[in-house]
Amino acid sequence: MSPTATAPGPVPRPPVAGAPTGEDTDHLEKLFADAGDPANPVGRVAVLAADGRGEMLQAGEELLTAYGLNAHFVPTELGGRLSRLDELVRVLRAVYRRDPCLGLGYGAGSFMAAVNVWTAGSARQRALLARQLLSGGRAACAYHELDHGNDLTRAALTALPGPDGRLRLNGRKEVVANLRRAGTMVLFARTDPAKGNRSHSQLLLRAEDLPADAVRHLDRFTTVGMRGVQLGGVEFTDCPVPEGSVVGRPGQGVETALRSFQLTRVALPGMTVGLVDTALRTALRGARGRTLYGGRAADLALSRSVLTEVFADLLLADTFTMVAARAAHTAPAQAGVYASAVKALVPIVLIRAVSRLSELLGSQFYLRDGEQPLFQKLLRDVQPSAFGHASRVSCQSALLAQLPLTARRGWRSGAAAPLPVDTFRADRPLPGLRFTDLAVSAAGRDPLARSLVTGTEAADPEDPLTASGRAWCAELAALAEDASGLAPTLIGPDASPYAFGLTTRWTGVLAASACLNTWWCRPDATTPGAADPAVPLALLHRLGNHLDRHRDPLPRHLAEPLHTELVRRFDAGLTFDLDSRPTGA
Repeated sequence: MSPTATAPGPVPRPPVAGAPTGEDTDHLEKLFADAGDPANPVGRVAVLAADGRGEMLQAGEELLTAYGLNAHFVPTELGGRLSRLDELVRVLRAVYRRDPCLGLGYGAGSFMAAVNVWTAGSARQRALLARQLLSGGRAACAYHELDHGNDLTRAALTALPGPDGRLRLNGRKEVVANLRRAGTMVLFARTDPAKGNRSHSQLLLRAEDLPADAVRHLDRFTTVGMRGVQLGGVEFTDCPVPEGSVVGRPGQGVETALRSFQLTRVALPGMTVGLVDTALRTALRGARGRTLYGGRAADLALSRSVLTEVFADLLLADTFTMVAARAAHTAPAQAGVYASAVKALVPIVLIRAVSRLSELLGSQFYLRDGEQPLFQKLLRDVQPSAFGHASRVSCQSALLAQLPLTARRGWRSGAAAPLPVDTFRADRPLPGLRFTDLAVSAAGRDPLARSLVTGTEAADPEDPLTASGRAWCAELAALAEDASGLAPTLIGPDASPYAFGLTTRWTGVLAASACLNTWWCRPDATTPGAADPAVPLALLHRLGNHLDRHRDPLPRHLAEPLHTELVRRFDAGLTFDLDSRPTGA
């Protein structure tokens, strides 16, 4: 073993994660208070002023520090509050509802770095990072190099032994959130000049341990969206690193990253649902306050259609991400498939939703008064969700590599057990989140697709969702036939559009299974509107739109109940996601 590597220590088994109460999110909402109050230091006026300056909202960062947001990134066995991935998403979503820059720049960046250490780090490294975060410090995830984008295997920054045997860093990282402000970084580096997946490692480094004359911070990268997020870069020149810096085994960097992605690729789209919640609220508020043709713009047929369909898109995104988040607890070995599927589909759904709302505002969208400035910011801020951290193509490539084996093995009758019912229930306890159980390959198993089949078979023939279940089961059977014969030459980097199209179909099947089983496994006592079959039917209809299966608007019998629920929540000050909880956004 390399002298700079530290063997992973024993990881205590996390306790069962209890059912979420929503108390953390409710408390955070109360701290943020009324976003519409001009005197609120973290309200809309202050958020827009910070965005105009290209700065993080200082009052917002102070609020989140006092709240102890970082504790939600640290597992409970290390003294933090991270026990459920879906609960972490809820908390960060509350931040995204107020200011996406705070969500990404204060919160998500540290979480993305930390997951790698929780997954493969030694006991000493886990304890060190836990102390750093729990004391209010930041961590940066330094993966990205502009020349290589999301291709980790081509990362050029090196950490090779010097004359004294210590690893020395040479090269640069670019477009990394909080790099200059972070006390700790997780650095992805080439530790072997040979080609292959075992040539890179991750290093956990504290800024104070690196000689200042060997580290040069680059100028900040300015962006169109997420203007306040401090995106920096760093250049190392023959920079020695301390002993024991390598996370896990040398050469394990790609594997650790792929396992960590199984959480972050679900969490980030799930957080972004909060942005769309505020975009929908802003558009509805603006449409209600605008008069057209002698009435409110919000009451026009086209306006009602757009608002209702965006509401359905938000619920679709929420349903899929939350099922995938809970599957990380109940089926961790298959979490990589569901994370890639979520990241491939959900950001596109959310970006399209905000774009449609901008069209609803018409020419007034270009003005700088009323609701427009906030909406313009949200439209800019949502764009990085499609390519930040991982692009749609990279997620489709990850799915494509596992598709033929899954089609041959995982979708056969009885080949895999379905997901436990608790995966589809937000009100149930879950097994503890065990990072070491995350696997690079799902080994051809797909319990979420299996749940589609078993759920449809068990459904009452009179259930209004049964016909949809049968249709999606037929699609799964057709996909199995089309994908099982894919040759290895057709699933590599130069895969054809046809092959990538198969991954889109797989993603559709998984999203449909999440929607259908959330309906079939619903609790007896539900929030208003959740027991109406029009809701899941509307979600499946919108899924068909996003998969280009049809271009039809929501039928009236589905749209009217959903629009009624949208207006009810707006008037009551409730969120538009599945939780439907109070918000002052």
